[in-house]
Amino acid sequence: MYKDYLEDVYKDFYGEKEGEKKYQKDFSEKTKEFDILDADQFLLEEDSIELLKKTVDYMKNNSLDEKKKYLDFNFLIQSDNKELFDEIEHYLQNAVSYYHYLSNDSLGKISFLEIDTIEQILECIEKHSIISIRDIKGFDLKDIIFQKKLFHLLSENVHNKIILIEGTKDELNHFFEFGEDLRENSFPFVLIGREPDVQDAYQDILKITDAEEKFGNDFCLKILDYISETYKKSELSYPNYRNQLCRSLIFNQEIPKIESRKTLDEIFEQLDELVGLDKVKKTLRELVDYMLLRKKSNDLKLDGVNLHMVFLGNPGTGKTTVARMVSEILYNLGYIKQNKLIEVTSKDLVAEYVGQTAVKTMNVVERAMGGVLFVDEAYTLATTNSQNSYNGEAIATLIKAMEDYRDNIVVIFAGYTKEMQDFLDSNSGIISRIGYTFEFDDYTDDELIAIFNGMMKKSGFSVEKEAISVLKNIIKENRNSKNFGNARFVRNVYEKTIIKHATNTKNKKRKSILSTITKEDISYDNVGVL
Repeated sequence: MYKDYLEDVYKDFYGEKEGEKKYQKDFSEKTKEFDILDADQFLLEEDSIELLKKTVDYMKNNSLDEKKKYLDFNFLIQSDNKELFDEIEHYLQNAVSYYHYLSNDSLGKISFLEIDTIEQILECIEKHSIISIRDIKGFDLKDIIFQKKLFHLLSENVHNKIILIEGTKDELNHFFEFGEDLRENSFPFVLIGREPDVQDAYQDILKITDAEEKFGNDFCLKILDYISETYKKSELSYPNYRNQLCRSLIFNQEIPKIESRKTLDEIFEQLDELVGLDKVKKTLRELVDYMLLRKKSNDLKLDGVNLHMVFLGNPGTGKTTVARMVSEILYNLGYIKQNKLIEVTSKDLVAEYVGQTAVKTMNVVERAMGGVLFVDEAYTLATTNSQNSYNGEAIATLIKAMEDYRDNIVVIFAGYTKEMQDFLDSNSGIISRIGYTFEFDDYTDDELIAIFNGMMKKSGFSVEKEAISVLKNIIKENRNSKNFGNARFVRNVYEKTIIKHATNTKNKKRKSILSTITKEDISYDNVGVL
């Protein structure tokens, strides 16, 4: 009955899209004290949000003051999110109050875990115009007489009120086993909740902590990275996950550390998710297969594994990312005692005065003991001008440590392919101590686009085709620039795009807008190419 009536009132109610933009614009312009677009932030499916807003629009056009057609709005809210229940109740109560749709705007709440008698329910229904019924799983605890009286009472009082019955899909189906007629005739509207995604969590946490104002854009990007990495894997309910992270941000002013021991399958699943790097993946799998064979075959006379490595490739080709995975793999297999990667460059190894470089280098080695030492831009150690006269001392100290502590440390040298050859030639002892060489090729344009899309998807964004076209042009224009950073360049574009998107959407509430990257959002100013 109501569906037919609403189809006549709202020509676009069931799927017409042309009226949507005008509909949203009208609301935002005409609604001042009560903002109908607040519903855009609710954790509901899109159709449910539209249903809720059109309900309120009907109230606006058919208030008691205007003496127009009255229509009952009784809802089933299909979700287990109690915060969502509260938000919908508050939203409808404010709408009723603002538009004078019912005789009063008082809200009464009925919980089957707290209510004992039918008389208590009757008192609540008689006193209030908006009735919220929750904890319906407690309905099973009532006797059959109570249950029958309840459905009779509801059937007698569904008019001239707004009744909300809240529970999961299974709970609602079970509840109405005794009152299918009531459901069919008096509860035609269903609001379906959805699980929060990464973007929901991010926006919620930014709002609660006021992180943009207190910590700035760079810290907010780190929050987004943390949520992207941990939220879907967390066993906590969303409110508990959110509240724990907010407490850490507010009271400790820091992002929690991510600590977990991954299985080999999980590590390689993460490796396979990386775009490109086919040669690296193949070599790493062969190394792991060999190490597993050694562990399983104690009777085979296999030589010890030389795990010191060289990573060759331009900036932003995944060397540091793969180095972290190597650390996890070696820790998982028991070849290192700690899952740690110490990242350094030549300035962390070379001192300014005679006799200090060996000490400084050994201090770094001791920090990395039990884990992996990753020496980035190692080719700078091959420089022998007067300003870097102690580089050879740093190299010699590293070579000795690689031999003396080969069972307690893994050293990875990384840098540009051409320049690294000079480094390897600078001391004959280096090559003899390197067990594996990994070559990291530059990413193609399509691979860089895939990396950008992957970053956005992981952070809960979708990217319009027009935005991708803009990004493709940016990559082509900058690829031949000096020190083009491959994935590092794309990461910088990603971060600047997120910041610009936040500015472009600061007055928007609709989730589809907040989570969509447009061509106007793409930004690459000062991304670091020369």
